[in-house]
Amino acid sequence: MSKFYARRRLSILAALTGFAAFVGIFTGPTASAALPTPVSGATARSYLATLPVRAEDRTGYNRDLFPHWITISGTCNTRETVLKRDGSGVVTDSSCAATSGSWYSPYDGATWTAASDVDIDHLVPLAEAWDSGAGSWTTSRRQAFANDLTRPQLIAVTDNVNQAKGDQDPATWMPSRTAYRCTYVRAWVQVKYYYGLSVDSAEKSALTNYLASC
Repeated sequence: MSKFYARRRLSILAALTGFAAFVGIFTGPTASAALPTPVSGATARSYLATLPVRAEDRTGYNRDLFPHWITISGTCNTRETVLKRDGSGVVTDSSCAATSGSWYSPYDGATWTAASDVDIDHLVPLAEAWDSGAGSWTTSRRQAFANDLTRPQLIAVTDNVNQAKGDQDPATWMPSRTAYRCTYVRAWVQVKYYYGLSVDSAEKSALTNYLASC
C-alpha cells in the first residue's frame, strides 16, 4: 500500500471515530449494567396471575427490621457493590467508597458523576414488602430481601427520584422514562413472586395494564 493510500485510510478511520463519538453525545449512554435481567413479559404475566390479592397492612413496620447494607465482600457493602455494578469507570478507595465514575439512572435518564447523587433503590420497597407479607418473616429473610443481588431488586438511580418514589407501588408511581416501564414491572412481579408476597387490587390492576404491552 502506498504512503498516500495509507494516510488516506488513516484519515478516514479518524473521521469515522470522531463521528461515532459525536453521535454518542446525542444518542445518550448505552444500556447500563444495572439490575439482573428480569423475567419475560409472558412469564411475569403468568407469575402475576398466581399472586394472592390482599389488602396491605403496615402494622408494626420499622425500616430497621430489614438490616442493610451488609458486607458483601472484603470492605464492600451492598450499596457499594451495586454502585460498582451499575456504574461506568468506577474507582473506589481502600474502604470501597466510590471516588469517581458515572451512573446512568434508567428511571429518569439522568447521568451523575458523584456517588452522593445516586441512591440504591429497593425496586420493591421495604415498606411495600412488609405490607405484603414480610411482617411474618424472620429477620434473616428480611435481610436477604433488603440485600438481594441475585433478583432484579436493587438498582442505582437518581437520589431525589428514589425519594419521590418512596414506598409507592406501580398503581401510584412509575419511572418517568417510559422506555423502562416494562422492565420495571417485570422485575416487580418477579421479586414479589420469588418472595411469596401479595399484591393489592389497585397494584394488580396497574401491573396487568403495564404488562399487557410487554
